[in-house]
Amino acid sequence: MSRAVSTPAVPTWRAARQGRRAGAIGSEYPLGEMQVAHRVVAVLGGRYSAELGIDVDAGEAEVERWFLAATLFGTRISARIAERAFGVLAAAGLARIWQLRHVSSADLIAMLDAGGYARYDVRTATQLLELCEVIDHRYDGQVAVIGRRFTAYSELCAALDALPGWGPVTVRLFLRELRGVWPGADPPLDERVAAAARHLGLASARPGMSGLAGLAAACRLDVRDLESGLVRLELAHSRAMARCPGGHACTALQRPEKGMNVGA
Repeated sequence: MSRAVSTPAVPTWRAARQGRRAGAIGSEYPLGEMQVAHRVVAVLGGRYSAELGIDVDAGEAEVERWFLAATLFGTRISARIAERAFGVLAAAGLARIWQLRHVSSADLIAMLDAGGYARYDVRTATQLLELCEVIDHRYDGQVAVIGRRFTAYSELCAALDALPGWGPVTVRLFLRELRGVWPGADPPLDERVAAAARHLGLASARPGMSGLAGLAAACRLDVRDLESGLVRLELAHSRAMARCPGGHACTALQRPEKGMNVGA
């Protein structure tokens, strides 16, 4: 009589995709976790840079654009206002920090006002112009020089943190989306990401970035999109987590999908 073969209680990627070779990537990841990971990116979004139409993998010019956008995101305003302000600047041909050299403070304030900065317009304009001057003098006007000069994560963080208007929040956001682009852009797993992963039952992320990267690869997601999606979840949902069932039933994941391309 043949022996009965037990099936695992939790479906896996291999169970969902029959015929894949043994040991193939994703075979060890529970299907439930992969579905939740996909849902996070589909509903909440992925990289902020991708939402702005910036492809940081496409070269230094795009990294320059992300640098200016990240600077705006780092101020004390909502992400939507930062996105709108970046759009106003880009429409005026000012998508890179060095392009601000020939812009007057009054004109820059007016553009920030148009983007919704209101009472932060003067301070932000001053910081942007100071930042432009520092990048020009310290790094030959090229943000890419920072990435080439500082290839260790700690040194890169220190160099960015020393820039006018920058701090830990901006540094963390900027470098998170430059994983795999700059050698030193390898930040550890953000505690907000870890908290969101625990809330959603993503046990695969417990080992840290290696676990999250493995889960993203199994899902055919860019790890930066999954990481950013989890940050978005924690930012928008942290106060409600104690009352939320989490996992598949997380109330933050019950919204309609954003329906946008957040990167491959």
